[in-house]
Amino acid sequence: MNNTPVADARALHATASAFDAQRSKLPAPGDRSPDTVAVARQISQLGTLISTLGDQVLFRANAETQAPHSAKVITSFAAAVGPASQAESALGSVANQLSFLDQTEHLRDQPDARGAREVATLVIGNALGMADKALCDAADSLHAASATVSSTSVRLQAARSRSTTAAPSPAPSPSAAPAAAAPPDWITRSR
Repeated sequence: MNNTPVADARALHATASAFDAQRSKLPAPGDRSPDTVAVARQISQLGTLISTLGDQVLFRANAETQAPHSAKVITSFAAAVGPASQAESALGSVANQLSFLDQTEHLRDQPDARGAREVATLVIGNALGMADKALCDAADSLHAASATVSSTSVRLQAARSRSTTAAPSPAPSPSAAPAAAAPPDWITRSR
């Protein structure tokens, strides 16, 4: 893994896209009750993404030399942990409520259970909305950071091309013979 601006912009973009993919897997609020297995799978996948965020921060923080853009990249990956964790927590709440609904399925016609089951359904809808927003926040911040780091790379390359450092002189063409040096004791006078 290298930490050039282009590589870091790609890593930020890829991670943002992974959060977008997780977001697209969320059941839409109002749809029929989500599948507990699918929600549990998504919790596991989000856990892997959170671990990836930590790995990205660790790699850059532990680098022997820090590139000028590294602080922005580290901050961006670290900042995405918060919303990712909020999404994880919200999905945990969804799984908890789905389990409750499964356990009380046989009581659904009883008035007390019916009210509690309706509340569980509302909690699921709210938690899915929170997970959606948190995943959107994580993805958007990583996409923005990717664009910033990428534009930094473009500006850096442009600055390098305008550098005042002298370019090496072109080699003389083989047809041009070098001028003979005057002997040291020869004095040239001008009028």
